[in-house]
Order: sequence, then C-alpha cells, then structure tokens
Amino acid sequence: METFEVKRIFCVILFLFVSTEAFAEGGCPQGQYPVGGQGVQGCAPIPQSGSAIPASRPTGKWETRWGAIARDFSPTPGARLAIGVAESQRTKKDASAVALAQCAEGGGNDCRVLLAYNNQCAALSGPVVSDLAAKGGITYAAGAPGIEEAKANSMRSCQGAAGGQRCTVVYSACSMAEFKSFR
Repeated sequence: METFEVKRIFCVILFLFVSTEAFAEGGCPQGQYPVGGQGVQGCAPIPQSGSAIPASRPTGKWETRWGAIARDFSPTPGARLAIGVAESQRTKKDASAVALAQCAEGGGNDCRVLLAYNNQCAALSGPVVSDLAAKGGITYAAGAPGIEEAKANSMRSCQGAAGGQRCTVVYSACSMAEFKSFR
C-alpha cells in the first residue's frame, strides 16, 4: 500500500506541473491579468510588444518661410549704412517688403533687396569699421542650408572684394520651413 500511496502523490504533483490551463493571480488564465475593483472582477489580455496601436502621427504640411536682406545702394556720405532684414515670412513678397521698409526707416535713400531666401539661412558681411573710410561700405550677402556655411560664404565674398578687405559678419539668421498641423 505504501508504494501505491507514493505513486499517487507523485501523480498529483506531476499533474500540477503538466496541467494545460494554469491560472495566475486573481484566477486569470495565462497571458491575462486581473482587472476591476470591489465586487467587479475580470481578466484582460497582457499587452504584447509590437501589438500595441501605433502612435498617431501629426497631420499637416510643411510651409515655406522666406527671409530677405535689403541695403541702401546710395548711402549719404558719412552716414551709417542702412540695412533691413526679414525672417520667417510666408512669401517672398512679404519678406522683401519688410526688409525694404526697415532699410527706409533706417535712413536708406535707395533701398534694394540684396538677397531673398527661403527654407535656409543667410548672412551679411561688411568691412570692419577701420576699413570703411578707405574701402567704402559695401556688404555681401549669401545663403546656405546652415548658418555657419552662410556666414563663411558671405565672409569669403566680402574678403575677396576691394583687394582683400578685412570683414566681419554683421547679420545672420535662418528662415526654415514650419510645420502647420491640421486640427
């Protein structure tokens, strides 16, 4: 009888390990977890990685943004050179108008757009103050995908002018595209 009893205990233990339906805490089947509060109890599936609903992407569109640099092409002798700038405008026309208005407000006699640019950066370089009397107040503008490249391009143009004048960057900015959501 003892052997029969040992076999029976062994079978019960074996059955517990090989049972096809195991229950987790709260009486839920495998792959689920208990949910609910007092008096209401249920089971919910455990979320699997990769099966979750993907995060929603914003809907909208990229809008072009314009910038412009204007300067006075007929400055009054001895007066400060008038310049005007615009950034992040919706149209080329708007950017040019803002830059021209600023140039005129700064005392410009003959303001013209030196550079209009969109979805990029721009820089304006001119001679250092000590070279202004000898070389004049000519400025050089350049655009590029990045601000450092725009500065380098305008400096290169400025330094190559008038027999190698010394120059400095007097203005730099970017007018990059902006994302507008449809909400």
